[in-house]
Amino acid sequence: MRLRVEPGASLSGATRVPGDKSVAHRWLILAGTASGRSVLRGLPDGLDVRSTAACVAALSGSEALAAWASGPSGDLVIEGDGWAGLAAPAGPLDCGNSGTTMRMLSGVLAGREFTSELTGDESLSRRPMERVAEPLRLMGADVTTTDGHAPMTIRGGALGGIRYELPVPSAQVKSAILFAGLSAEGPTTVIEPAAGRNHTEVALASLGAPLEVVGNAITIAAFQHGGFEGDVPGDPSSSAFVVGAAAITGSKVAVRDVGLNPSRTAFVGVMRRMGVRVGEQERWESLGEPAGVLEVDGHGPLRGTIVSAAELPLVIDEVPVLAAVAAHAEGVSRFEGAGELRLKESDRLAGIVYGIVGMGGDARIEGDTLIIGGGGLAGGNASAAADHRIAMALAVAALGARRDCFIEGMEWAAISFPGFVDMLVSLGARAETT
Repeated sequence: MRLRVEPGASLSGATRVPGDKSVAHRWLILAGTASGRSVLRGLPDGLDVRSTAACVAALSGSEALAAWASGPSGDLVIEGDGWAGLAAPAGPLDCGNSGTTMRMLSGVLAGREFTSELTGDESLSRRPMERVAEPLRLMGADVTTTDGHAPMTIRGGALGGIRYELPVPSAQVKSAILFAGLSAEGPTTVIEPAAGRNHTEVALASLGAPLEVVGNAITIAAFQHGGFEGDVPGDPSSSAFVVGAAAITGSKVAVRDVGLNPSRTAFVGVMRRMGVRVGEQERWESLGEPAGVLEVDGHGPLRGTIVSAAELPLVIDEVPVLAAVAAHAEGVSRFEGAGELRLKESDRLAGIVYGIVGMGGDARIEGDTLIIGGGGLAGGNASAAADHRIAMALAVAALGARRDCFIEGMEWAAISFPGFVDMLVSLGARAETT
């Protein structure tokens, strides 16, 4: 799918973004392993979340989950039989393009008395899996990877708690260890090198799990949770593209019912440093997750900024759209310690640079630092590089170009944000797909 973006539009109005993928993955796993009835509302209709639902359905035998995974719509009601209700799947568990699905389910499977194989698409099969396999082996699971990647085979069984320091920040690996700890003998402690997204801990604490957080150390003990009800808030990372679009076009826009978990809104602080006025109004909470309204006023000049290596893990999913904003700012922006972006759905460092340069901007990589020169975009052609966040970031960047921009592969946005282009058009963007 090719997207043509005509510059010069002014955006206005209010919108909603799909439900938070990070929350949805975790709540689907927790609902499928709960003892009792769970009701989930507001689940996002994205391919990654369907992958998690399909895998949990294959393990739990839930017909409701299987039906939702094949054609999601409306609320999801699941009757769970707890950890003991999980059984060996009939075949490999296909995680699609979702590293979150593969890594977090590994923790669930580590404590089960059967063998499972986890597979994925070509992109997922290039991503590193030893980082999750290693701690699960230390807990007692038999985990085999394919040269450090998927497919993975997990022969689960009795686990023992461990104390494990993450070598690199990873909420997915942390969550896998915590899920495994729910079936382990003795306490399990995960120590993060830097505080990251905390959706797993928030949900487990809300469900009454014996969880303790001291600084960057999270400790969990064996626990069987009951059923629950939850309303998935809008995805903060998806809302960042709306904030970026308003910033680049000098517009006022509101995003309603979006998640405001502080571990996910660090990008707001970066945007503010760049001169974007963003207000947060908390309105409601579900299973410990706060949600409300982001109000954006993009009027005013944009300026470059520096995102340090220590700050970058908190905005790693938002770097593509932050780079899009930086391309239109005055002065140079630097995103330091960004090497992990090479290991996402694509090499996002390369994708950002090629995209911005292709549309007439200034971008380069020095070591693990992404450098955006600023000064705007002349217009031109770019590729989504088979990556949903690159696709959306380039579409947002194109809104402020001096001439038309053409982006190939816009269909990849459906991985996390079905209807993304339609949302931009509803706010006033001049864009069309062919």
